[in-house]
Amino acid sequence: MIENRKQNGYRIVMLMIITILVTILLTTVVIYNVGFKSVTTKNIYSTDSEISVTLANFKTIIDKYYLGEVDDEKLLESAIKGYINGLEDPYSEYFNKEEMQDFKEETFGKYTGIGIYMVKDIERNAIRILTPIKDTPAYEANILPGDIITKVDGESYTADTMNEASNKIKGEAGTKVVLEILREEEILTIEVERKDIKLNHVESKKLSNNIGYLKVSTFDSGCSEEFEEKFEELKKSNIQSLIIDIRNNGGGIVDEALNIAELITNKDETLLITVDKNNKEEITKSKKDRKIDMEIVLLINENSASASEILAGILKDHNKAKLVGVKSYGKGVIQELLNLSDGSGLKITTNEYYTPNRNKINEIGIEPDEIIKLPEELEKLLEIEESKDNQLQKAIEILKK
Repeated sequence: MIENRKQNGYRIVMLMIITILVTILLTTVVIYNVGFKSVTTKNIYSTDSEISVTLANFKTIIDKYYLGEVDDEKLLESAIKGYINGLEDPYSEYFNKEEMQDFKEETFGKYTGIGIYMVKDIERNAIRILTPIKDTPAYEANILPGDIITKVDGESYTADTMNEASNKIKGEAGTKVVLEILREEEILTIEVERKDIKLNHVESKKLSNNIGYLKVSTFDSGCSEEFEEKFEELKKSNIQSLIIDIRNNGGGIVDEALNIAELITNKDETLLITVDKNNKEEITKSKKDRKIDMEIVLLINENSASASEILAGILKDHNKAKLVGVKSYGKGVIQELLNLSDGSGLKITTNEYYTPNRNKINEIGIEPDEIIKLPEELEKLLEIEESKDNQLQKAIEILKK
């Protein structure tokens, strides 16, 4: 499957420095575009630059003076990781051979883990829970949005070491991990058992006044097909308008978001504009006829990111939906995953993307048409009663007019 995606130039927008801990080795599902490319080891490692000379000098010193045993492969890997970290780009990262294989398997593989999305909280240098995934071990353990992970199995972690924390949290089904959680001023210790997890991309229901409701939790593989199927089911129940809820959706596969956008936009309308470091522009347009032609409200919030923002930008710019909620996250840069010849990989920021009207998303986000903030006491609840969800109620009010 990965080879097919490679041949097709398949691109992925993943979660915003957000990690889904749901696969057997899934800990770095970050918002980005992945294009599988091969780069030869010769081009990567063979150089007469000042950097290689400097590293060689340090190796000479280590070999001469260091008391302990030296693992040259580990030193090289650490040097590369540190070099990439020096970019100070939270989305660029080096994977060793094992990590690269894990990453490719987990991108399209079976999910096992505790079921949380987490994000680097740069301001606090902390690991913050974006949201637990519904009906997963983390959800059942009452881990809440906004919780800060301070320790994993007794070891402290910060935003700078989130990948290491991810590796510590991952594991096989049936094993357990102990998290120390900071919730406001309270320290909690929560033991969670890892399990096999089935992700439901889309939830659907019919509301009063013949309003359909589709909640998209993530743009993983198969999401757009599931979205279309559930819309068709709602259509048979005679819905006249539609609410699409992408609150707390941190992203996923960009093609899945574009496929959903194609259901709602007209053929040949611009969907996405990307620009690389040389200002080379690529424009993606809808290739299909519109299938969903009814009044739509799109719900967004501060955790709607990447692929979610792509969909929101398309529908807003083309006046295909009214946006309700609060400003989105603001993640508008793209990464590509380079396959190196030794089996390792480099995920590196290569492009910035814009809405059809050329509006910038990165570090800005998308403003809703109707700004509606949830009451503070409801923001961290995993489930909000429909009648108390003022964002949802505003959407219903708009569609009832």
